[in-house]
Amino acid sequence: MSREHLCFITGKLAAESLGRVVAKAASELGFAYTIDVLPINVAALMTPGWVARQWRPPAQATRAILPGYCQGDDVAFRHSATPIHRGPRDLRELPGWLGGSAQRGEDYGEYDIEILAEINHAPRLALGQLLAAADELRRFGADVIDVGCDPDGPWSGVGEAVRALRDAGHRVSIDSLDPREIQPAVEAGAELVLSVNARNRHAAPDWGCEVVVIPDDDLSVESLEATCDWLEQRGVACRLDPVLEPIGMGFVESLKRYIEIRKRRPQSPMMMGIGNLTELTDVDSAGVNVLLLAICQELGIRSVLTTQVIPWARTSVRECDRGRRLVHYALQHGVVPKRLEPELVMLRDAQLMPPERAELERLATQLKDGNYRLFADGELLHLVAASLHLADADPFTLFQQLLASGPEGRPPKNLDPQHAFYLGYELCKALTANTLGKQYRQDESLDWGLLTRPEVSHRERQARGQQGEEP
Repeated sequence: MSREHLCFITGKLAAESLGRVVAKAASELGFAYTIDVLPINVAALMTPGWVARQWRPPAQATRAILPGYCQGDDVAFRHSATPIHRGPRDLRELPGWLGGSAQRGEDYGEYDIEILAEINHAPRLALGQLLAAADELRRFGADVIDVGCDPDGPWSGVGEAVRALRDAGHRVSIDSLDPREIQPAVEAGAELVLSVNARNRHAAPDWGCEVVVIPDDDLSVESLEATCDWLEQRGVACRLDPVLEPIGMGFVESLKRYIEIRKRRPQSPMMMGIGNLTELTDVDSAGVNVLLLAICQELGIRSVLTTQVIPWARTSVRECDRGRRLVHYALQHGVVPKRLEPELVMLRDAQLMPPERAELERLATQLKDGNYRLFADGELLHLVAASLHLADADPFTLFQQLLASGPEGRPPKNLDPQHAFYLGYELCKALTANTLGKQYRQDESLDWGLLTRPEVSHRERQARGQQGEEP
């Protein structure tokens, strides 16, 4: 069987760098290749229609690879006998892309942990606010909306609130120890009660729904089991929550309770309230959520209760939605949860490919136009144009260098206020990337995982005449 022959399509400026990357990848992966350099300097300016007019596939090519930035309708290639694909936007990613580096199987995304998302202090919200909050939580991945009550007396409007949530299509749990609140809530459609212990279990048989059982004030496994036994004898479905304690308040001992209950009752449904850790620990919540979800996955705890009140945990529901898929896949396939879920890698990037400074020097000699290219290498910020390469760690110093780079030490003629604003904006992103250890690509959003906001490039805004308007 003959080797695969790949034809890489590029522009003049990227040809040399592409050649080096492809040659190395070909020797490692064992494919033959051709590089077709089309009559254009910047490959990102290509469109499928333009490529179709300028290019004819080599007879030996089994696949053709377009630059990742080549955007537009692929209908221009409908008659091509050679399959055509878009490569990555950064040519340095080609080896991984060609080697099929994606490690996720087709079943990635399955999960068996249910997310209960609590709306705290629900009695203080107007009905419209409550419904809006519930809609947002469901959109973020919540399966059940947990209506959190206040401890200072029964809420007279709880039935109306639960009924409105049910009418809006939400599954609802009621978070209260007060039977005077719980009864109207379950009558209005709440399917789960959080929580029951020795103090209020006497009322639970009348509710006709599943309840979450917690320990008494001593937090003992024995008190939890006693309440569970009492309820099960009366036909009440139970879900066990030994209660997760914050760090410094018995965190490890509380984890032991979950393990002990699972040993004693291997088939009993269980729940973990993970908000006690994410809301009460000075740390970004994503890693904490994933770790607790992993514990739940391994112990067979099939529901978690979370909330997102404190600022550093304001995306906990989304994090839990991604995290439950990650830990499920890892456990099902016996693999470590690495290189599987890029949306949970937010603060820093999973992979960095800083530009080589010699490559930037070479680029400055090749460029023929005065457009500014910006780069960040983890230490310095770089500005490159025709016969110009400026670098500094401080964007203000770099800009001062640019202001003195024109004729007779004056500002360049192409540096108007709008262009200066654009460069300042991009340098701000580049500095952020250097500070945090992220990959910077000009005219693209920094990668913040599930928090990434798509960005319309400066060039696209000018082409569309949108000037800041979202697409």
